[in-house]
Amino acid sequence: MSHHLTLLPGDGIGPEVTEAAVRVIEAAGVDVVWDRHRVIGATAVDRGRPALPPDVVDSIQERGTALKGPVTTPVGKGFTSVNVQLRQRLDLYANVRPATSLKGLDTPFEGVDLIIFRENTEGLYSGIEYFDERLDIADSIARVTKRGSERIIRFCFEYAQEHGREHVTLAHKANILKKTSGLFLDIGREVSAEFPEIEFDDRIIDNLCMQLVVNPEEYDCIVSTNLFGDLLSDLTAGLVGGLGITPGANIGDELAVFEAVHGSAPDIAGQNVANPTAMIRSAVMMLRHIGEEDAAAAIEQSVFEMYREGDALTPDVGGDATTSEFADALAERVTGMVGG
Repeated sequence: MSHHLTLLPGDGIGPEVTEAAVRVIEAAGVDVVWDRHRVIGATAVDRGRPALPPDVVDSIQERGTALKGPVTTPVGKGFTSVNVQLRQRLDLYANVRPATSLKGLDTPFEGVDLIIFRENTEGLYSGIEYFDERLDIADSIARVTKRGSERIIRFCFEYAQEHGREHVTLAHKANILKKTSGLFLDIGREVSAEFPEIEFDDRIIDNLCMQLVVNPEEYDCIVSTNLFGDLLSDLTAGLVGGLGITPGANIGDELAVFEAVHGSAPDIAGQNVANPTAMIRSAVMMLRHIGEEDAAAAIEQSVFEMYREGDALTPDVGGDATTSEFADALAERVTGMVGG
């Protein structure tokens, strides 16, 4: 069966890690016809086009699923993040970011296995900001809706139910943000009543951050609003080795975009030293999404084996392999597994 998917290599190290993921997908025997779009973000703006070109949106809407490399976002000025634009334009309301320990990495904790479910389209990332030039005052509105809250919380519980997860924690700041976080917490309690087999609790966000760096093994699925979820995603990535190994997905009712959660790292772009693990693990999530479970399992198991054995790892995780050498070694393992 052929899958017609969109490929967005991104910029910086994006094309390198994306090609590594494509190489491994091919090794797993999955037949993919890619619609490649290399002009996006700063590359598009430099050519006088929107940062998120209409043909990119059209491609994802037509094909339903995309694999995306990192895209540079200007800090403090310039165009709105392409990631934020994609999520809002395509209504990809569920950001799913697993944090799973890889044996062989020297990290503060072992056996971490949790998932952040982040609301992806509203909150403080709604883009509703104002600046009063007379008084030099900047305002930003955190828009939290009943619909937006309910669907991400329900997505989290349904995911937990389907995948045998037993515990959902809701992160909030309802002690201070009584209307916005209060609404999110109230809806969480209502939805949790529909899933009595899943343990539910809530944590104030600052306390949760402290708990996660002390006892991360106590947490399973964590659901949160947009900004809090963004912060928790990076925090939990740090528990297991960093953003270079952590995958991510943006999922809506009809469409999905899978991406590594790290930045474009322009300082090492073109040097063939970037770690493609996060991109490859994001591709694993994508393969499961499109029903290629055997290929996904083969790639995932091969990644775990490579880290456990310390085989062909990149410099950021203690090895001396290049990006392409890592991809080739992983592809060889995957080919042997699916062929055997």
